Amino acid sequence: MAFVEGSHHVTLSVAGAQEDVDFHVKVLGMRLIKRTVLFDGSLPIYHLYYSNAAGDPSSVVTTFPWAQAGFFGKRGTNQAREVLLSVPHDSLDFWHRRLTEHEVEVGNIEVFGQRRLAFRHPSGIEYVFVGNTGDDRVGHAGYGVPPECAIHGIHGVGVHVATPDRMVEFAEESFFSQGRLAEEGDRAALQIGNAKYGNHLELTVNRTDDQGTWGYGAGTYHHFAWNVGNLRNQDEVKFDIEGRGYTDISELKDRKYFKSVYVRTPGGALFELAVTHPEGGWTCDESPKELGTRFQLPEQFEHRREEILARLEPIEI
Repeated sequence: MAFVEGSHHVTLSVAGAQEDVDFHVKVLGMRLIKRTVLFDGSLPIYHLYYSNAAGDPSSVVTTFPWAQAGFFGKRGTNQAREVLLSVPHDSLDFWHRRLTEHEVEVGNIEVFGQRRLAFRHPSGIEYVFVGNTGDDRVGHAGYGVPPECAIHGIHGVGVHVATPDRMVEFAEESFFSQGRLAEEGDRAALQIGNAKYGNHLELTVNRTDDQGTWGYGAGTYHHFAWNVGNLRNQDEVKFDIEGRGYTDISELKDRKYFKSVYVRTPGGALFELAVTHPEGGWTCDESPKELGTRFQLPEQFEHRREEILARLEPIEI
């Protein structure tokens, strides 16, 4: 039977490349594991990857810095909105101090009876730290973040919807939801797949904001990727979704480190069905210790290396 294991990665359209690196590496302490470029289209745009210590699926945040190209998006409803990251439950005080010290405005919020921290990426994208116990993914201790406070990985994705019933129907009938974990006011949490962590889909009813943009544009979510384990299962998941009538789904795309299929959900969020490439994944072109130290290009762009580097915003790591 077809299945979804849990999350794989999240991809965001941010503004500047350097401010993005500084935010994820120097403030959040995440590990930069890959520097490459966007596979789609003809514009040379960075694709930057950040993760926990091991680069586990379910721990990776990736970004496209679009400001250099003049592409800007609009956050709104019917769109993925919040990047939900899992941190040790007793680390929230540390993170509140650290974010404040780095001049990142941070607020305490309560969701489903639990304290969380809400803050924003420099481009405006909403981030939320969710405290968890029993999450055994190993965080990356970087730039003064101690191991006991480091980010485990992804907790899930927050999606804003004008008509939640259609998104719940999709999750429960077509996307392997294991049921609703909690409901509170205009918010509901669902579990996707059987993974122990990283698989929360949180829906917020939002009928006040305008429709958010779906294309590439700084300041917006682009997609959330779910781990479907292997290529055969990926085909089966795709066929199941298409069989339910959701035919706004892509053909298979080879992203070098993983293979992907994309589906536009009825709640507007773009979901990806991802399979880590069997021939090494992140380590197909760099050793585990070297991850993120060299600028990588897909083979079809290698002959344009000097041109592409000259057109990209210089970044210091």
